[in-house]
Amino acid sequence: MLTLKPLTANTKPSFLHSLTPFRPKTQTLTKPFKPHSNPAIQSVLQWNRKPELAGETPRVVVITSGKGGVGKTTTTANVGLSLARLGFSVVSVDADVGLRNLDLLLGLENRVNYTLVEVMNGDCRLDQALVRDKRWSNFELLCISKPRSKLPLGFGGKALVWLVESLKSRQEGCPHFILIDCPAGIDAGFITAITPANEAVLVTTPDITSLRDADRVVGLLECDGIRDIKMIVNRVRTDMIKGEDMMSVLDVQEMLGLALLGVIPEDTEVIRSTNRGYPLVLNKPPTLAGLAFEQAAWRLVEQDSMKAVMVEEEPKKRGFFSFFGV
Repeated sequence: MLTLKPLTANTKPSFLHSLTPFRPKTQTLTKPFKPHSNPAIQSVLQWNRKPELAGETPRVVVITSGKGGVGKTTTTANVGLSLARLGFSVVSVDADVGLRNLDLLLGLENRVNYTLVEVMNGDCRLDQALVRDKRWSNFELLCISKPRSKLPLGFGGKALVWLVESLKSRQEGCPHFILIDCPAGIDAGFITAITPANEAVLVTTPDITSLRDADRVVGLLECDGIRDIKMIVNRVRTDMIKGEDMMSVLDVQEMLGLALLGVIPEDTEVIRSTNRGYPLVLNKPPTLAGLAFEQAAWRLVEQDSMKAVMVEEEPKKRGFFSFFGV
């Protein structure tokens, strides 16, 4: 017969003797924290830092295309203000004689009292001709001439070279970037605009007429000694590319053989911002085209480029009833 004996205070069950009290183990980190090695995460996190300026200052960049109406002035306004928002001092020069439009896109048309022609004639000082943007004080605009005016015979590329040297030695300090909005065509105005530049941004659209002119301009830039040439493909429509009604960015890059600085999608907000004199990059919330201009400005600062790739879509799975058109 089994009997139960009560446990005393000094006795413990036999199975408790084999158990040890739980003590959590603490470990100290001896290795320093390393950033994530995933390139996709690094590409997202890089926009939280300020880009590092590459090259010697001032960097004189001419924005050209050869063909008119492809978006040179829009690119100059939005890239220039994007650079100013990144903390760099920028001077934008509208080199289109008699047909200036950069002041309209920036909303500064009522503040342009003097131009570079008056500075060269001794009618005013250079700081009086520079128009400072009220939104970003490190952005300035300079127009070569007034609308519907002609340049004097002695005005040429040497005048812009003198301008660059004067901006280098001014008391306020040398600007980081001098952006030159080049006129359309390859005549004297084009030669004048590219003379002081040491790098170029070629704006083109994915159509054969723009690409023919762009290829001709690339040859002229290389003959002038400008080797650092990057391109921006503007007004890209993915729906037309999928329907094979428009050349892809990869096709454009293979035809011109240039480094790709940015791809700007077709955006109806461009017309609204132009009529309001309010650049795209200042819109809140930002548009797709505005974000593309900001990324292009980032790459311009670090002398970086992007790469176009071809994405092949998987063919749609066809079931049994697809034979009947279902």
